[in-house]
Amino acid sequence: MLWFPDWPVTALLRDTGTGPSAYGLDEPIAVVERNLVVACSAAARAEGVRRGQRRRDAQAACPGLTIVPSDPARDARAFSPVVSAVEEQAPGVQIVRPGLCALRARGPARYYGGEASAAQVLRQVLTAHGLEGVRAGVADGPFTAEQAARFGTGPDDPVSVIDPGAAASFLARLPVTVLGDVWAAWGATDDLVGLLARLGVQTLGDFAGLERDRVRERFGDRGLRLHALAAGQDSHPVQPRTPPPELHREVAFEPPLEIADQIAFGMRIAAEEFLTRLGAHDLVCTELRVELTGDRGERSERVWLHPASFDAAAVVDRVRWQLGEAQGEGGLASGVALVRIEPEAVDAASHHTPAIFGSGPEERVHHALSRVQAMLGHRGVVTSAIGGGRWLAERQVQVPWGDRVVLAKERARPWPGSLPDPLPTTVFPDPRDVRVTGADGLPIGVGERGELSDAPAMFVESGRRRGVTAWAGPWPVMERGWDAARSRRAHRFQVVDTDQIAWLLVWEDDRWQAEARYD
Repeated sequence: MLWFPDWPVTALLRDTGTGPSAYGLDEPIAVVERNLVVACSAAARAEGVRRGQRRRDAQAACPGLTIVPSDPARDARAFSPVVSAVEEQAPGVQIVRPGLCALRARGPARYYGGEASAAQVLRQVLTAHGLEGVRAGVADGPFTAEQAARFGTGPDDPVSVIDPGAAASFLARLPVTVLGDVWAAWGATDDLVGLLARLGVQTLGDFAGLERDRVRERFGDRGLRLHALAAGQDSHPVQPRTPPPELHREVAFEPPLEIADQIAFGMRIAAEEFLTRLGAHDLVCTELRVELTGDRGERSERVWLHPASFDAAAVVDRVRWQLGEAQGEGGLASGVALVRIEPEAVDAASHHTPAIFGSGPEERVHHALSRVQAMLGHRGVVTSAIGGGRWLAERQVQVPWGDRVVLAKERARPWPGSLPDPLPTTVFPDPRDVRVTGADGLPIGVGERGELSDAPAMFVESGRRRGVTAWAGPWPVMERGWDAARSRRAHRFQVVDTDQIAWLLVWEDDRWQAEARYD
């Protein structure tokens, strides 16, 4: 067993999005789940923070403690490349949970000249990957090996080997609390460890000394299983994982290329091989990750979506589009030396099989739009979405065909002063200047208290005079009143002209503008 102490903290520091740039290596950090500390850094432990401690007690012990919520997905994501590194030296690894993995010792022991030597080699490999403090335990069963890794000979000897047949004597001295994690992993909700403590059972040796029949009567089959573990009778074999298939494709260009058409031509065969590999597993790619590496080490990485599934032409198009954007934005200042494509998300091929009697209008629309997009470029075909904000122009979001809608401003958030539904159908990208007058023909405006100087009777838009038959307002819109440089104060009006066309007018900075029109 290989045990990585406080793996949630290690995963947090190694994660791409929240790496050492966000958290210092010497910073006291505690990962909390359901208000309990599940892992903490060495700096936090030095201040008195412990695993299983309540959040408020941990903060009382260390006022400068950084609290981070538990994220099992982050832990698993960071642990996957670690397991791959172990598999390169000793295949047949079983992931017990992120931060703990098991492997059969017989094969590596024969190759490296003993179990302890094999464990040391694996620790050296992990140290080269930046993982310090990894502990290893070797025993007859996974449970005993895990306890050997945790409670072995000491911190100065991180590799503990329990001789064959000595599991019971080694486990006998350990506290019965080590069964709590196993009990919780089975989904049990009652406090087995607390009950054993009240019964005077303090160590695994005490628990193993109880009669099997009495244990079955009180705790059932699960309790009997724990009784066997405490006695060193762990017959559970290691179940190595099946390594995931290599579905990615890489194309290296020597010399590096800068022309998009040359790179796209070089990617055609790779794209077909990429999809063939997916097809061999009855899969299709619905999200594609493209990585471009420049000759000077620059990188451009992006995940592309598809309304249905990618074909070879669509993969090549995404590579071309990403290259154009990277070169235009200055992300790639040199020629492209390497292109890597891999599936970010896949789906069963049976879900994308054409219908017997044709693909239907939706599929034909998709093919037509994709064909136009291939000719015009990634942003040549867009769909509209409504985002958050107070002004109509900023609420318009144009999403390229096939991309996921990503809103910079969430629509569900409260936006005081925003226009309620129904929204205007025509929004002017640049508000049009208008002139609003009263019945006497004189210009009107809005005072400091939001009152109109006169009722609107006519307004001039694009040189055309329009009479006003009905109007409503004003509705104030105030933004960032605390910031004199960016503050904004305006008043909205809804006006209906003599042609029964409704307009949305705005009074701001002592002038009138038409923001939108209700068609």
